[in-house]
Amino acid sequence: MNYKPIIIVAGEPNSIFLEIFFKAFKRKKFKSPILIICSHKLFLMQMKKLNFNFKINPINLNLNKLSFKKNRINLVNVDYNAKKAFEKISSKSNKYIENCFDLAIKLLKSGLSNKFINGPISKKHFLKNRYLGITEYLAKKTKCNKFAMLIYNKKLSVLPITTHLPLKMVSGKLNKKEIINKIQIVNNFYNEKLNKKANIAVTGLNPHCESVHDYNEDVKLIKPSVNYLKNKKLMIKGPFPADTIFLKKNRKQFDIIVGMYHDQVLTPMKTLNEYDAINITVGLPFIRVSPDHGPNEKMLGKNKSNPLSLINAITFLDKF
Repeated sequence: MNYKPIIIVAGEPNSIFLEIFFKAFKRKKFKSPILIICSHKLFLMQMKKLNFNFKINPINLNLNKLSFKKNRINLVNVDYNAKKAFEKISSKSNKYIENCFDLAIKLLKSGLSNKFINGPISKKHFLKNRYLGITEYLAKKTKCNKFAMLIYNKKLSVLPITTHLPLKMVSGKLNKKEIINKIQIVNNFYNEKLNKKANIAVTGLNPHCESVHDYNEDVKLIKPSVNYLKNKKLMIKGPFPADTIFLKKNRKQFDIIVGMYHDQVLTPMKTLNEYDAINITVGLPFIRVSPDHGPNEKMLGKNKSNPLSLINAITFLDKF
C-alpha cells in the first residue's frame, strides 16, 4: 500500500513539541512517511540540545516530484531567526507559525496528503483576540463552517460543544442548532472514518441538570436537541448530570460523552487517560489531529516530556 505522507507543522518553536517528536520517531516505526514543516536551523539546534541524532531528508518543493524517505525525517524548511535552541515564548514567532500553517494547507489542498498534525501554539500570543483555538483558526483558513473538536480515545471520546470560551460566556453561546450540528458531524465521522455506530451521552449544563432560575438550558436547549437526534436514528441519550456520567459504570456504556463546555469533559477525560488521547478537528477537508497538550514552556529543554499523545496521533493517521 502506498501511504500518503503525514504533514506535520511543529507549531510554537519554543515548545516541547520537537522533543516529543524526536522521542516518537525514535520509539516507533510508522507506515506513512513523515513530512515536518519547520525551521531546519531550529530543528538541528533542538536535536543537538536534547541529544538526539536523526538523518534529515530536505524536501525541495520546487521539484516536480517529491521524494520521501520513510527511514529519515523529511523536512521542509521555513525560515526562523532562532538565536538559541529555546527562548521565551513571545509574539516574535507569530509570522513564522503562520507561514508554516499556510504552507501545510497549500500542500493539503494540492492533494499531496489528507493527513495533518500540528504542534501546540500559544493562545496568548498567536491567537490572541483572533480565534478561540487552532480548531477555529483552521476552520477559518479552510472556509469550513461546520466543525467540531473531538478528544479521541478508542474506549471513550469527549466532545465539547463550546471550546475555549470563558465560562461566563458559555450559556449565551449555546443553541440547539450548534448542539445538533456538532453531534451530527462527530457521529458521521465515527460512521464514515471509523466504521462504528457510536453510543453517545450528552451532559446537562447545570449541576444535576437543575436550575434555580426560570430559564433552564437543560430543558430548553439540550433535551430537545437530544430528542431531535434520536428521531434521526442516532444512538444518543441525555442530558445526564456531568458529575456522575464519568463514573465507571456509566461511562462504559458510551463511545462519546458530549459536554457543553471545555473543562466539563476535558478535565475528567485527561484525569482518566492522561496522555492517551488525541485532539481531532472533525469536519475539515482533511483529517487534522494534534497531541492533547500545550507548549508547556516550563518543561523546555528538560527532556522529560511524554510523547504518547503524539505517537497515538501518528498511529491514528497511519490507518488512512
